[in-house]
Amino acid sequence: MTHVGKRPIAVTLGEAERREFPAGVTPWQVLEAVDPAAKKETVGALVNGRPADLRRPLEEDASIEFISAASPEGLSMLRHSAAHLMAAAVEAILPGSKFAIGPAIQDGFYYDIEPPRAITADDLPSIEAKMRELSERRLPFLRFELPLEPAIARVKALGQPYKVEILEAIRDRSASRSGGPDLEGLEQEVDPEVEQVSFYSTGDFIDLCRGPHVVDTAVIRAFKLTHLAGAYWRGDERRPMLTRIYGTVFPTQEMLEQHLFRLEEAKRRDHRRLGRELDLFSVDDEVGAGLVLWHPKGGLVRTLIENLWREQHLKHGYALIFTPHVGRAKLWETSGHLDFYREYMYARMEMEGNDYYVKPMNCPFHIKVFQSRIRSYRDLPMRFAELGTVYRFERAGVLHGLLRVRGFTQDDAHIFCTPQQMAEEVTRAVRFSLYFLRLFGFGEYEVYIATRPEKAIGAQALWDEATEALRRSAEQAGLQYQIDEKGGAFYGPKIDLRVKDALGRSWQCTTVQFDFNLPERFDITYVGDDNRPHRPFMVHRALLGSLERFLGVLIEHHAGAFPTWLAPVQARVVPVADRFLPYAQRVSDRLRGGGARAEVDVRSEKVGFKIRDAEVQKVPYIVVVGEREETQGAVSVRKRGGQDLGVMPIDDLVVSMQRELDPVADVAAPSGSEGGGAYQ
Repeated sequence: MTHVGKRPIAVTLGEAERREFPAGVTPWQVLEAVDPAAKKETVGALVNGRPADLRRPLEEDASIEFISAASPEGLSMLRHSAAHLMAAAVEAILPGSKFAIGPAIQDGFYYDIEPPRAITADDLPSIEAKMRELSERRLPFLRFELPLEPAIARVKALGQPYKVEILEAIRDRSASRSGGPDLEGLEQEVDPEVEQVSFYSTGDFIDLCRGPHVVDTAVIRAFKLTHLAGAYWRGDERRPMLTRIYGTVFPTQEMLEQHLFRLEEAKRRDHRRLGRELDLFSVDDEVGAGLVLWHPKGGLVRTLIENLWREQHLKHGYALIFTPHVGRAKLWETSGHLDFYREYMYARMEMEGNDYYVKPMNCPFHIKVFQSRIRSYRDLPMRFAELGTVYRFERAGVLHGLLRVRGFTQDDAHIFCTPQQMAEEVTRAVRFSLYFLRLFGFGEYEVYIATRPEKAIGAQALWDEATEALRRSAEQAGLQYQIDEKGGAFYGPKIDLRVKDALGRSWQCTTVQFDFNLPERFDITYVGDDNRPHRPFMVHRALLGSLERFLGVLIEHHAGAFPTWLAPVQARVVPVADRFLPYAQRVSDRLRGGGARAEVDVRSEKVGFKIRDAEVQKVPYIVVVGEREETQGAVSVRKRGGQDLGVMPIDDLVVSMQRELDPVADVAAPSGSEGGGAYQ
C-alpha cells in the first residue's frame, strides 16, 4: 500500500503527548521513535482503546497505549500467539491435522485439534521441541484479510472443516433476521460483525483468527505444554471428540518456573487425591456422577462444620428451618424456575396426578415459610437459615470432585426486612460472613459488587439504594472492592466474596444478593405501622456457597492438614511395643476426657511406620508412649509438621491442646453480632 500524498496523522500517546507520523505508520514504528528501550517488553498496543498488532498500519489519527507482556492484556496476547505456535508445530509434525479453536485462557492456552492419529502425552516433548525450533526462526505473525465468501473458499482449500463451520455460521447469522447460529466461545477466532475476515500466517501455517498477535515467534520463549484432554466440538456430546492440548507461557523463564511450581503444588493439594488418601469421600459410578458419598472421617469433618454453622447462626439471630427435597410443579412455575432453569432441573415425577420436581434451590420454600402467617413490621427482620440439599443436573463434562457436583448442600439464608432495616442487615451479613470464613483460616478476599444490567426488574431507585448498601457494607468492613458494572442478575445487585487460598487462587464463597423478583412473583407482604401491606426487601445470603465445594476448597487450602479443631483424629497414640497398649489406651482415654478426638494405633507394626502413617494422615498430634513414659506418667509428643515437643505430663498436653480444640478461640466476633429473639 502506498501513502504518498496523504496528510500526516496525529498519534496521541498517553494523556498529553501528541506527535505526527506518516500515514501507514505502525505502532511498532511509533514505539521505535518514542521509546525504543521499551520494545523488549512490549507485545501489542491499544489503538483507540482496542487491542492491535504492533505491525498493523495506522491510516487515521489515533491514540496509542502500549501493552507490556506482563500486563493482563499482554499475557492474553502472548498466550493466544503461543496457541498458534503450538498449532503450527502440530501441523509440521502431523500434516493433515484439523484445527478447531485455540483461545487464551487463565494461566495458559489450549487448542482443540482433530489429528490424523491419536496424540498422547508422549508426543508433547516433540511438539514442544518443534515449537522451540519455530520460535528460534523468528517467524512473523502476518495478518491478511479476505471477504467472507473467499475466506470460506480459502479454509475449504486448507482442509479445515471446523473453520468452514465457523465462517458459514457467521454468514448464516448475517443472513438471518432472527440472529442465526450461536457463536458463543468463538470470539477469539473471528469477529461476527466484520465484513472482512482476518487470517494470520506463521511460516507455512495459516490460521483463521481475529488477532491480535505478538510481532514474531521469538517473543514466545518461556512456555510448557502441560497436559491433554478430550473436548467435544462446541461442547456438544453429539459432535466429534477433539484432542485438547493445554499449555502455558510467560514473559520470562523465571515466571514460568514459578507457575509450574504452583501447578505441582496444586496437584499435591488436589482434594480428589487427598479425599482418597485421607478416606474422606468418594463418588461411585453406580450411585451416579456428581453424587458424593461421605466416608466416616469426611462425614465427621462435615458434621463439625455443620454444627459450628448452626451454633453461630443461632448466636447471630437466625432461625433454623428445614424444607422438603421435592416440591410440586406449581411452586416452580410461580418461582419461574420451570421457565428459566428447567435445563438444570431433574426430570418431572408424577405421583397421584401431581407433578413434582426435586429442588434446585431453597428460596421458594423459605418464602412459603414467610407466607405461612401474616407478618407485621414488628416481626422484621426475619432471618431464615437452612443447610438445604439441592439437585442440579450439571453436564458430565463439567463435574469436578467436590467443586462441581449434582447434589449439594447450600448454606442458605434469606433475610426479609423493611427498607429502613435493609442497610444494617446487609452490613451485618457481610460482617458475619467474614468472621465465619476467618474461623477456617481464610483472611484474604477479592470483593466484587455487581450492578444493574441493561435488562432488569425493579425501580432504579431500589437498585441504587441496594447497591449503595452493598458499597457501605464493604467499606465499613474495611474491604477493597471492584465494581462489576452491569454484572448483576436481572433481579438485583449483589456482593461476592472470593476467598484466596494458600496458592493465591480465588474461590467464590459468600454471596449477598438482593432479589426484587421473587417477592413480586409470590406477592409477599408484611403489615406496616400504617396497617397497610408493604413489600419487604428480600436478600439471599450464601455464606460458604455449598458444603461440598467449600470442603473441596478447604482441603486444598490446608493440603488436607485441617486446623486441629476440625481434624477427624486430633491425636494418635503410638505404643512402641504391644506391652504398652494398656498405657496407650489410658492416655487416649485421658485425652478424650479433655475433649480431644484421640485413638490408639494397635497395629503390630514398627513404631517408625506408625509415626510415618500418622504424618501421612495429617494427624495434628502424635503421642508416643513406651517404658519411660509409662514410668513417669508422661508422653512424648510430636506436633504435625515435624515439631518435637519432647516429653511432658499427660495433663500438660491436655491443657496445651485446649485452645486448638476451640474453633472460635482466636477469632474476634463481629461487633453487634448478638441476635435478639428467634428472628432478631
